[in-house]
Amino acid sequence: MGRFSLALAAASLLIAATGLTLARYDLIAKMPGFLSLLAGAALALAAAVAALAALLLAWRQPSASRRAASAALLVALPFVLFIASRPLVARDMPPIHDVTTDLAEPPQFRSLPLRPDNLAGTGSLAAWRRIHAAGYPDIQPVTIPRPAGDVLSDARKLAAARGWDIARYDVTAGALEATASTSYIRFKDDVVVRVRPSADGTQSIVDMRSVSRVGISDFGVNAKRIREFLGDLAAR
Repeated sequence: MGRFSLALAAASLLIAATGLTLARYDLIAKMPGFLSLLAGAALALAAAVAALAALLLAWRQPSASRRAASAALLVALPFVLFIASRPLVARDMPPIHDVTTDLAEPPQFRSLPLRPDNLAGTGSLAAWRRIHAAGYPDIQPVTIPRPAGDVLSDARKLAAARGWDIARYDVTAGALEATASTSYIRFKDDVVVRVRPSADGTQSIVDMRSVSRVGISDFGVNAKRIREFLGDLAAR
């Protein structure tokens, strides 16, 4: 049983790694690739149970089965614990995937399409706004003491430095659209930055929106992106 548990543990890693890698390079869709991670974790759990059983059966004396079972536990248990911890992380995050600095008038996408099921998980615009306001009260517009054209140019440079694919750079409209990739699987998140001049033209009011293309909860990724990007933009 020890060797069987080790084989299961190895297979769990192979399934997860294969699915994630295929999704990374868009040979399969992102969600099937992510589901392969969950399938691998389920197999790893089975491997851990089998390994524990093998260790109990071979407890009294060292054996090849016991060594194989120990190796299986070393492989499977960290994998299982990592996946099991994800719901704990998500528990403290709002179950949304669309985050913005302006709930009343979110920056709009013109070149990149907004996903058709963007209200999935909330059901209504009012519910999304309520959840967003409660979960991310710190996500607010920033005012930068520089002309709007300069700020938008800096935003484009920051986006390029982060490796984002820029889809739109419109100086007249004061807008930047780009796509960011996250995690090993390269989930795609679409971003729009809106820069508007103050009344006297000496300052700029910057809003930002970041939307995940798939999933319901983004585990806080979009909010983190907005905080970091606007922080870097203001510091330039």
